[in-house]
Amino acid sequence: MPLPITSITAALLALLLLALAIQTVRKRLALNAAFGDAEDPGLIAASRSHGNLAEHAPIVLIMLALVENAGANGGLLTAIAAMFVIGRIAHAVGLHQPSAPGKAPLLRQIGVIATWLVMLGLAVLILLGAAT
Repeated sequence: MPLPITSITAALLALLLLALAIQTVRKRLALNAAFGDAEDPGLIAASRSHGNLAEHAPIVLIMLALVENAGANGGLLTAIAAMFVIGRIAHAVGLHQPSAPGKAPLLRQIGVIATWLVMLGLAVLILLGAAT
């Protein structure tokens, strides 16, 4: 299989995206809310956890594939991919946790930081590779 790390990561993220989409649809059906968020915190959290993954996964997968294709260390790439998948799960779970006003739940914070570190790390690896 070409690009095995990227392929496995893409499959895991597709399963997570599907689970989050199902969760969003179930909330919509329960609230009879075909559009919008019905001002329901549960639907807002479900919709945003799905949308946020859909926003971040494509660029990370593209960068991961570029770095893997360039021959980067497989162990490093596996760790980066795992960090992203775990971070996205933490973010989704964190969005559904109660929090103090103005403060995001810890798991959501961990998910955001993990996502940003992965994006930064992959961007640096690509730029370093392009500079050689």
